[in-house]
Amino acid sequence: MTTANTAAKTPPSPAPGPFRLPEPPPREPDEMTSYDHVHKPGNSHHLIQHLGNPDTTLVAAERWIAPAPHSGAAGRRRPDLLIAFNVNPAAYEASNGYIISEQGKPPDFVLEVASRSTADVDVGEKRQDYAALGIPEYWRFDETGEYHGARLAGDRLGAGQYQPIPIAELAGGVLQGYSAVLNLYLRWEGGRLGWHDPATGRHIATFEDERARAEDERARAEDERARAEDERARAEDERARADGEREARLYAEARADGEREARLQAEARVRALEAELARLQSNRPD
Repeated sequence: MTTANTAAKTPPSPAPGPFRLPEPPPREPDEMTSYDHVHKPGNSHHLIQHLGNPDTTLVAAERWIAPAPHSGAAGRRRPDLLIAFNVNPAAYEASNGYIISEQGKPPDFVLEVASRSTADVDVGEKRQDYAALGIPEYWRFDETGEYHGARLAGDRLGAGQYQPIPIAELAGGVLQGYSAVLNLYLRWEGGRLGWHDPATGRHIATFEDERARAEDERARAEDERARAEDERARAEDERARADGEREARLYAEARADGEREARLQAEARVRALEAELARLQSNRPD
């Protein structure tokens, strides 16, 4: 008699999946300024719509930038806004962040929004680290200027080091600097962050613009519908008038036919009477 082998077999180890960067730690309460200035007013959405090419253009935030999959925590940074052209957004999602060796290039643009807990790092260590990662432009926005020491500041990479981007002061205390990689002006205006198109001088399309455009299109559609209704009503009036004229013509023709028939009958009766009269006269004795 044989006994079945009941010893448990160790299941094969699953094949390793793609490398994923760890989840960033939760933001400190005072760091929610990035949400207030970048995401809540829709700036990230506006940039996605303006820059286009979502298959190869990445506009993202709140995840790590790492030079390589296993570069370690010391080499990672988490910007408030990241923009990269000619990259693979799907790989960003799969890796839970931007891995430079995987994308084949660093991001083109990063931005940090000031908060009390991150201000010193934004103007110090991050500036050095983003330069070391080869990111062409690094921008900083500070609602009050209290934390970064400047309300708006930008750096452009040259010879491995960041050089300050000129910031102009416009009427009304508006501050503006030009991002060459985005071909946009960044503005500090009344404590708000804005993005202006040099070609038009206007802010890139916003939710309000999209809503206004949708309302205009709806109004145009209503006008087109009203015009179509007017045209249809006019056509029906024309058709009714034509039908009325045709009926009047047919009635007139029928009346004329009736009158002609009555006249012919009357003429026939006259001829018959004349013939009868002639007969009677011919039969009368002299």
